[in-house]
Amino acid sequence: MTVESPTVNVDRPMRARRIGELLVSKGVVSEDQVRIALTEQRRRKEHLGRILVRLGFATEAVIRDVLGGALGYDSVDLARVVVDGDVVKLIPKEIARRYHMLALTFQAETGTLTVAMADPFNVIALDQVRALLGGEVEIRPLLAGEADLDKAIDQFYGFELSVDGILQEIETGEIDYQSLEAESDEYSQPVVRLVNALLSDAVKRGASDIHFEPEHDFLRIRYRIDGVLRQIRSLHRNYWSAIAVRLKVMAGLNIAEMRAPQDGRISLSVSGRPVDFRVSSLPTTHGENIVLRVLDRQKGIVPLDGLGLDSRQLNTLRLMMARPEGIILVTGPTGSGKTTTLYSMLSHLNTEQVNIMTLEDPVEYPMEMIRQTSVNEAVRLTFANGIRSLMRQDPDVILVGEIRDEDTAVMAFRAAMTGHQVFSTLHTNSAVGSIPRLLDTGIPPDIMAGNIIGVIGQRLVRKLCVQCKQMYEPSRIERQLMKLGPGSDVPPVYRAVGCGKCDHTGYRGRLAIMELLRFDPEVDELVAQRGTVRELLKLAASKGFTTMADDGIRRVLEGVTSMDEVSRVLDLTYGVA
Repeated sequence: MTVESPTVNVDRPMRARRIGELLVSKGVVSEDQVRIALTEQRRRKEHLGRILVRLGFATEAVIRDVLGGALGYDSVDLARVVVDGDVVKLIPKEIARRYHMLALTFQAETGTLTVAMADPFNVIALDQVRALLGGEVEIRPLLAGEADLDKAIDQFYGFELSVDGILQEIETGEIDYQSLEAESDEYSQPVVRLVNALLSDAVKRGASDIHFEPEHDFLRIRYRIDGVLRQIRSLHRNYWSAIAVRLKVMAGLNIAEMRAPQDGRISLSVSGRPVDFRVSSLPTTHGENIVLRVLDRQKGIVPLDGLGLDSRQLNTLRLMMARPEGIILVTGPTGSGKTTTLYSMLSHLNTEQVNIMTLEDPVEYPMEMIRQTSVNEAVRLTFANGIRSLMRQDPDVILVGEIRDEDTAVMAFRAAMTGHQVFSTLHTNSAVGSIPRLLDTGIPPDIMAGNIIGVIGQRLVRKLCVQCKQMYEPSRIERQLMKLGPGSDVPPVYRAVGCGKCDHTGYRGRLAIMELLRFDPEVDELVAQRGTVRELLKLAASKGFTTMADDGIRRVLEGVTSMDEVSRVLDLTYGVA
């Protein structure tokens, strides 16, 4: 029997009947529970979903997610949302409450306002908001539960949400540490809103890391933006205890433990998209130092052709990935974008015909269809042991987060030798430098030969702000570093200036500069003979290999970045007479 059974009142609204059928088909509720709710609906004239929640047959979150997927709308969990106070105020409280809607984010570039709504089909509400904002705004509705919306409206309209306003509120009141650990009515605590405001601000500015650094008399807050740390705030030390407690509660850390390092994770919805924060606390002389790594899933995975490679480099990378077995290494220091490059390559290979498995420390960006595992020292799941376990899972492609020691290196090469395509990272200064590094970890040269597909070396450099970059005549030394002769024509070269668009830094965004060393029989033979780095470079250059320095100079001559920026991350003087 289905919900369409004649025993159910056929006069009920068609929309409620479709919703009931959908929830039954998804196993959320039973047919009997839908009948009870429909009978109750005739008496109380309420939405079917609200009645099912009130009767205890289903939770609002489950109904929201099921309906959102069926109706073609994304759903949002407002309990995990961090909002921008300025955006919330775009919709007056009276309208928000009347139509059960809440403004979440506004993208000025596209004129798109993201709004959480209980009823995304409410055309009257959408038209009224458009008229209120001038009519040129595109509204993107997200489905949210009505009770969640009512609670969120009370929270976000009832309290100060700006950092400066919250700080003033804290200065004039007292902090209740007990309520920082409680789940109920946490928004009444200004420290809760202060932490949320700082996390939201960091994501909006494109920060990759947030540093909370206690000093003797004050707390320093710094963001790493485009690879460079910037001091954002200095707060009195009195704030730090409450902020630290709140961060540790959010990350699931032990708030009573202040003498040992701890690691945790925070998952929130910021600017209308899921963002994770990897949290690390470390005891220092002035108290616990807490650093949050911002893992923005929207920026974490880019298409292969979005890595910034020229056509020849992209073709080389595709040829490397076409080999069905062997190991591909991505090298560079911490923060050079190795994980982004690896995820882009995995995303390119990710199809139903391929079983991709990863072993990471920890998993940074969840990816569909890919089996991802975090190493866990507590249960003796190390990289070396994990690779053994992964190989029993019938993988085609294996990602090993990092080759740190001999055991991991041996297991990674063993997987490559037994018909698997293996991806991993290595901390070296260049692609060619990976060979002596692997020798140092105990991998014999005859094992490397034939099993390494290729090595990618990379760095991240900041892009010049297109609004304020300034053309100039390069100096004699700069021409020499660019390998330009005294009489040769120089394409336009730009330097950083600084304006309001780039926060007066002269740079906005980052790009990767890369070198790709593809192994072939000749390179394998030289490696097996323990050839020197110089001999490897000479052989690679004869096959068209370009160094990271050459790729950086290419970007300078294209006007994308500056000589100062490339010189900051690379030694351009190497080999220059």
